[in-house]
Amino acid sequence: MHPVLEEVTERIVARSAGPRAAYLARIARAAETGPARGRLACANLAHGFAASDPAEKAELRSGVKPNLAVVTSYNDMLSAHQPFETYPRQLKKAVIGAGGLAQVAGGVPAMCDGVTQGRAGMQLSLYSRDVIAMSAAIALSHDMFDGALMLGVCDKIVPGLLIGALSFGHLPTVFVPAGPMTSGLPNKEKAAVRQRYAEGLATREELLEAESASYHSRGTCTFYGTANSNQLLMEVLGLHLPGSSFVNPGTELREALTDAAAARSVALARGSAGLAGLPLGEWSQRAAQPDRAPVGEVVDEKAIVNACVALLASGGSTNHTMHLVAMARAAGIVLTWADLSDLSAVVPSLCRIYPNGSADVNHFHAAGGIGFLVRTLLEAGLLHDDVQTVAGPGLSRYTREPRLVEGPEGPGGRSSLEWVEGTPASLDTDVLRPASDPFAPDGGLRVLGGPLGSAVIKTSAVKPEHRVVTAPAVVFDDQADFLAAFAAHELDDRDFVAVIRYQGPAANGMPELHKLTPALGVLQDRGHAVAIVTDGRMSGASGKVPAAIHVTPEAALGGALARVRDGDVVTVDAERGLLGLADAETVLARPATGSAPQGEDWAGTGRELFSAFRATVGPADAGASVFPAYDAPQQEVPLAQHV
Repeated sequence: MHPVLEEVTERIVARSAGPRAAYLARIARAAETGPARGRLACANLAHGFAASDPAEKAELRSGVKPNLAVVTSYNDMLSAHQPFETYPRQLKKAVIGAGGLAQVAGGVPAMCDGVTQGRAGMQLSLYSRDVIAMSAAIALSHDMFDGALMLGVCDKIVPGLLIGALSFGHLPTVFVPAGPMTSGLPNKEKAAVRQRYAEGLATREELLEAESASYHSRGTCTFYGTANSNQLLMEVLGLHLPGSSFVNPGTELREALTDAAAARSVALARGSAGLAGLPLGEWSQRAAQPDRAPVGEVVDEKAIVNACVALLASGGSTNHTMHLVAMARAAGIVLTWADLSDLSAVVPSLCRIYPNGSADVNHFHAAGGIGFLVRTLLEAGLLHDDVQTVAGPGLSRYTREPRLVEGPEGPGGRSSLEWVEGTPASLDTDVLRPASDPFAPDGGLRVLGGPLGSAVIKTSAVKPEHRVVTAPAVVFDDQADFLAAFAAHELDDRDFVAVIRYQGPAANGMPELHKLTPALGVLQDRGHAVAIVTDGRMSGASGKVPAAIHVTPEAALGGALARVRDGDVVTVDAERGLLGLADAETVLARPATGSAPQGEDWAGTGRELFSAFRATVGPADAGASVFPAYDAPQQEVPLAQHV
């Protein structure tokens, strides 16, 4: 085991000792009192199965078979979630075939940052994660269930579903993916058209044609943004079945994996039934058995470290510097940006998936995918194998991949599903490499520190010659003002650092600012040194321009960005981990300027309904959550020293 992995894990365990113990005690008590289907009063139980057919009513009344909750994010507007339309019926049939019962317990909202990019609706995006968590908790609150099947894919949906599931941590929970769409227009060609459009060299029709050819069918978008980072993390956390994340919708293998998830959930629910009423110590010990995987036990400190390592090695979404922190805290685990920074220094960069390269997730999957990534990281001592998963104990189970085997009737007969060892070597080293021959010796995400605060930067898509920028600031309080300045040629023929402030969680919900990427890319391609510094987000699609994002403390809460003015010299140094500011003492002594949206500027498109979220949301480095966090000590060493 790599010594840094051990050290980071040990300090997370020590830091989390109090809150983790309290969390485990709480879910052990929940196992003692629920699920309470067998103890519901007659009227309560009758309401719980009133809509069921007679056979299901009889089974639900008997209390013998486990009953699984299906929580779905289905809608038919978003490509990633449209495949879930048929899942409830398929899952119910498979659950019944495995000896259980299932009910659709509830739905959660699923919004798309791609649709809302640059629009007012984007200001609700980050908040939607916690709404989803609350919606999932409401779905499970009926106490009718012995386990759960979570249907979700995209940006805030999967983290929200997991946070909600962890509030019912005594229940075994399996996440069921839908898979990515097949490959369309290559991402490099799409990005080129976007940049040409930003320069006025392509028409809107040409741009729409390119976007439509890229995002063209059912399934997740194929670039390696937050949605596909979610899928990789759920698998490495042990909450998907092995090899199931990146199988395309509508295929026979996809359907077989969905059936297998249902059957596995029944087995886990049966195995966990004997845990009710046990003392905490015995409960935790017995919950770690192969057919007992309460989600609160699966998501432990080692599993969280594994997720961090996989994110870093794959060059995953910057959004997970918040989501992983929030998911960990929902399980009583205190993860910090310093932990991510220290891991990033020793975890090699093993993947080149757009925007970090030209390949998409289908190419990554074909090259060996998650199975090979897990294998090589285990061999390098960079993952904990001794974890619990929904497939059984040991992360080494996730080096395997599923395949269909023809049935006894021969070709054309009913196929069965089995898992075999995945490829021992990458099948395309331009996309996926072993830990012994990485693309870079360190991870694709880094943490910056300095007088402007703490920030995150995604370096895997940024060429080495662009990773250090020192230039005068140009300051904007709204992304629209930056785009107007670009269109008016006010940013031509100079180096600069764009400071886009009042974009944090408490200011306006921390929207993604990905719409700025084409304009910044144009200026960089003209030979200028450009970078962006913001308390907003740039998402998993962060591109070739260095972007210091999630700056904390944010401007709206008195952060240093509120004191920066045009012309102040700012340094973004991804090599040394520095977010620098010349003459910092003078700048920080100034009064703040600018402000977050107020009054009618924070109204319409549903935004006024989320005013309570603005008032209570936590900082980005604590997960940007509205939920109360466990008290945690300050980082043991100043962040700049970790970097």
